[in-house]
Amino acid sequence: MYPDRVVSGMRPTGTMHLGHFHGALKNWIRMQSEQPCLFFVADWHALTTHYDDPTIIERSTWDMLVDWLAAGVDPSQATLFIQSKVPEHAELHLLLSMATPLGWLERVPTYKDQIENLANKDLATYGFLGYPLLQAADVLIYRASQVPVGDDQVPHIEMMREIARRFNHLYGKEKGFEEKALEAVKKLGSKRAKLYLELRTEYQQDGKDDALGQARAMLEDAQSLSMIDRERLFGYLEGSRKLILVEPQAKLTVASRLPGLDGRKMSKSYGNSIALREDGASVVKKIRTMPTDPARVRRTDAGDPRKCPVWQLHEVYSDAETKDWVVKGCTTAGIGCLECKQPVIDAIVLEQEPMHERAQQYLDDPSLVRAIVADGCEKARKLAQETMRDVREAMGLSYS
Repeated sequence: MYPDRVVSGMRPTGTMHLGHFHGALKNWIRMQSEQPCLFFVADWHALTTHYDDPTIIERSTWDMLVDWLAAGVDPSQATLFIQSKVPEHAELHLLLSMATPLGWLERVPTYKDQIENLANKDLATYGFLGYPLLQAADVLIYRASQVPVGDDQVPHIEMMREIARRFNHLYGKEKGFEEKALEAVKKLGSKRAKLYLELRTEYQQDGKDDALGQARAMLEDAQSLSMIDRERLFGYLEGSRKLILVEPQAKLTVASRLPGLDGRKMSKSYGNSIALREDGASVVKKIRTMPTDPARVRRTDAGDPRKCPVWQLHEVYSDAETKDWVVKGCTTAGIGCLECKQPVIDAIVLEQEPMHERAQQYLDDPSLVRAIVADGCEKARKLAQETMRDVREAMGLSYS
């Protein structure tokens, strides 16, 4: 069994804002201390919608990496790299494309949604149709066990699982596999070997999922097995094939939906965002000029927090006591809108202070970011090359 790994990436298509921080980065920062994580800048994915004007990509790539570091992603705990610097992603994408049914790509829910939402762009390209397959290659090449996503991305993970399953079914045929698997069983010792075969029978004949789990746990603890024998026995458990690509699980993450300054989703394209490293004076100005409940024309007019975009920011940034103060003050006209906004201003400025401090060292010396990425690319590529060696061998392309 391959070790647990988390893989995730972001497209460098513009300035990162606080919506990205609350929606994804906070989860990354938590996960990096729990298990091995690989986080990558998906620059090839940016080309799926920005192929006609890629000038934004390089600048956004380095800005994004500084933003990650500023937010608290730790290169001593997580591996940070740039997708295109690990060309094995493209090779696996190509090889997977040979056996992936076209219908699988066309049924991805976000495919039609994106075409409708980005009607001003010509997205009738193979790159755009094939981006879920490239996404699958990004994850499968690291044999990742978990991918942090929101509910809307679960279909993408299901497709990755189907692609891995199909690949293992087509190419996980090893000459003399059963004989080699039975030889590996003997290495478990008589008691464990007997238990393994009993659990295999319970799973395959009776469909007992707990039997599969028990057998897997036993194999993980078996110190007498080599990596290849362990993989054979994992494959023998579920059928008669070697597992080459791992089926990842969706790691559903709690994403705080940070609204924009107008109450809609925070987005640079809507002009309603606060950048991750926005200047403090700019933050103050943006929030002080935010629209509020239209019923509060005058200071003495009572309002309803539920109809005010500022309240949505209080939901994210304010404690219970402050929120009670806002509700009482707004509904009785006891406080004005500028007073109501001040706790949000204070909370955002406080949240961004350490980000500015962490970012400054990388802004003063950009070579630090380059070094982190070079190290991360080297680590990622080593893992990717191990997978591709097995993939090429399985597909008859090793030519050794």
